[in-house]
Amino acid sequence: RANKLRHLARKSRKMDINIPLRHYVLEQLGRLWSPEQIAKRLKILYPENMNMQISHESIYSYLYVLSRGALRKELVKCLRHHHINRRPRSGKSRRNCASIQNYISIEERPAEIADRIIPGHWEGDLLMGHNNGSALGTLVERTTRMTFLVQLKDKDARAVRESFAKEFKHLPKGLKRSLTYDQGQEMAEHKLFTKNTKIQVYFAHPHSPWERGTNENTNALIRQFFPKGTDFSKVTLANIKKAQDMLNDRPRKTLEFLTPHEVFGKLLH
Repeated sequence: RANKLRHLARKSRKMDINIPLRHYVLEQLGRLWSPEQIAKRLKILYPENMNMQISHESIYSYLYVLSRGALRKELVKCLRHHHINRRPRSGKSRRNCASIQNYISIEERPAEIADRIIPGHWEGDLLMGHNNGSALGTLVERTTRMTFLVQLKDKDARAVRESFAKEFKHLPKGLKRSLTYDQGQEMAEHKLFTKNTKIQVYFAHPHSPWERGTNENTNALIRQFFPKGTDFSKVTLANIKKAQDMLNDRPRKTLEFLTPHEVFGKLLH
C-alpha cells in the first residue's frame, strides 16, 4: 500500500505532467539558478498563470525522487547547497600590506556607500588560479550586484590597473564613483588608477573580507564556473564573459528576484 501511495504521488507531480514548466525549471537549473530563484522568477513571469508556478520545495522534491542515474546526478550537482567555507586570506601569497602607500581607509568612506543608497560604488578583488600562478579580476556593483569578470594577462599592479580601468571605461560617470578593495599589492597603483578613471579607491582593513561582503559572496558564486585550481591563463575571454552573463542574468533575492542586468540596465537609460 505504501509503495502504491508513493507511486501515485510521483505520478501526479506537477513537473511530470506540465512539460513547459518542467522545461523551464530544468533549463534554469542548467544555468545554475537555485530552486528558490526559479520559483520566484516564475511568479514574476506568469503572475496570473498558476500552471506555470511551482514552489521551490516542489522543485527540490522532484529532483530528489528522480531515479538514480546520470540525469539526477547532473541536476542535483547544479544545486548550490554545498556552500564554500570562507577562509582567512592571510595565507595568500599575493598579500603584502606594506606595498600599499598613501591609501584612503574604508573608515573615511562616505556613509552613502555603506548604506547602498546611490549606485556606482564597486567592490573589487582577484580570484586566484592554480598555485596563485594566474588570476581573474572581479568587480561587483554594491547596489545592483552587477558583476564584471576581468581577464588579466598578469596579476601585477600595472596589469590590474590597466585592465580594471578598461572595464570601467564604457560606463557613464554616475555609475563609477568608487571602488573598495582589500590591501592586496595588485592595487599598489591606486593613485594612478584614480587619476585616470576618476574613481576613488577605498581600502578595507587587512584580513577583513566582511568589509567587502558583496564581493566575497559574488566570488563564491563565480567559483561555480571556475573551481579552485583553475588555470585562468587557459580560460578564453569568451568563456569568461559567458560566465559573467550567466551570473548577471540570474535573479537575486536581494533584488526582489530581478536580475542584475535588469536593475543595472534601468540605470543606463
